[in-house]
Amino acid sequence: MKSTVDYSLLLEKIKGTELEPWLAVLPAQLDEKLYNTNHGDLSAWEAVLELLPAVKPESVDFSAGTIKIGCGGQLDDELRLEIKNNLKLLMPWRKGPFDLFGIHIDTEWRSDWKWDRLEKHLSPLNGRKVLDVGCGNGYHLWRMAAHDPELLIGVDPGLKYVYQFEIMRRYISKVRQDEVAFVLPFGIEDVPQLKAFDTVFSMGVFYHRRSPIDHLMDLRHCCRSGGELVLETLIIDGDEGEALLPEDRYAQMRNVWFLPSVATLVAWMKRCGYQDIKVVDVSVTTTEEQRSTDWMQFHSLEQFLDADDHTKTVEGYPAPKRVVIIAEAP
Repeated sequence: MKSTVDYSLLLEKIKGTELEPWLAVLPAQLDEKLYNTNHGDLSAWEAVLELLPAVKPESVDFSAGTIKIGCGGQLDDELRLEIKNNLKLLMPWRKGPFDLFGIHIDTEWRSDWKWDRLEKHLSPLNGRKVLDVGCGNGYHLWRMAAHDPELLIGVDPGLKYVYQFEIMRRYISKVRQDEVAFVLPFGIEDVPQLKAFDTVFSMGVFYHRRSPIDHLMDLRHCCRSGGELVLETLIIDGDEGEALLPEDRYAQMRNVWFLPSVATLVAWMKRCGYQDIKVVDVSVTTTEEQRSTDWMQFHSLEQFLDADDHTKTVEGYPAPKRVVIIAEAP
């Protein structure tokens, strides 16, 4: 089955910019990752898009914590329930929250809390080309869109996230004609190193990479000289040179490789050439920020921590603590 997600507007927007060389391979990449996929759930996700009612939201608002699209009074209870049931076919919903015509999507992560911690430290995003690596369903892209950027590109290999994003995009585009946000089913290795983005975000990705130095260099080569990197990742307490390499799982996650101390991470960034490195936030992740909900019914942080001591994971490692670092690309 062929996906109906359309990237023709993105291809047009890239023309005439520093990203234009990407057009030589981008259509083929989309064919491989999206249009020629044999993903077994694709027909179900396409059906969700097809069943969306053709209703123009009275308003959209992504300037505050919950992305709000339309209001409950626009739909009757029967139609709202039908939409809610269809949205649940795309579970788990991990990043948010969203409110679609009065349907509150209570996601696993209170992603608005992370955004609130870092937003005030960002350089202005207006007029900027932004890359968000590991963007999930694009929640943070919508928060960025409130700042009038030129272009927002999010990449995440999870194809389901593209469809979660597409639902919101289709309704938001009925109200706002200046579409600037796009989510691609890619990893960072699929993004050409053109040094074309003014701001690059990597949030919740670093510890999943087998080579942290390579990831820092990949991010550097996506960001223009003098551009801004926003890096958010898990860390441990400790001095320079200290890092945790989990023996097997960390908080029940298999694909966690390196949790450095803040001092170690800053040293790595300096070694990669980053300048003006600022640690703008260090926060413990709580079970109020990450938890199971009706929209994400799998185990979450509560089950990943030691039942008797929430300062430790079930494996005995330090419980999740995260840092936000902002730096200038050389």
